[in-house]
Amino acid sequence: MEFDITRKKINIFKIGKLYCFKHYFNDREVFEELSKYYNEKKYRFECSTASERNKIIKYLWKVGFDTNLIEDLSEYIVKIDRFKKYATILKSSIEQTEIGSDRIFLMKDKLSVEQAIEQGAERYTHETQVLF
Repeated sequence: MEFDITRKKINIFKIGKLYCFKHYFNDREVFEELSKYYNEKKYRFECSTASERNKIIKYLWKVGFDTNLIEDLSEYIVKIDRFKKYATILKSSIEQTEIGSDRIFLMKDKLSVEQAIEQGAERYTHETQVLF
């Protein structure tokens, strides 16, 4: 598959044994097709096998999306003091956890990382393998 700059892009993250992504689909039909993978509690789509992941990727390609599989999460992780406002950061995150006095977020794309930094977050530079 070649990337086309006119197509929308979705990052699919490998978090432990799950493949996860977050995207708001304007097209109700697309959402309904993927709804069995939607985790309502975490506001994200997820699956647990490479076969399901590949099925999702093929469907997304068919409806106009390029996908990017992210296994090295380090470029997408930010932290913010747990006492600072974080609601807008949470909205664009795939996963979050707390360590000490920090909230740690895995952001859905690099633009979200930059926006989080503008809102007071910092890049998380410690070990990322055990976070999520």
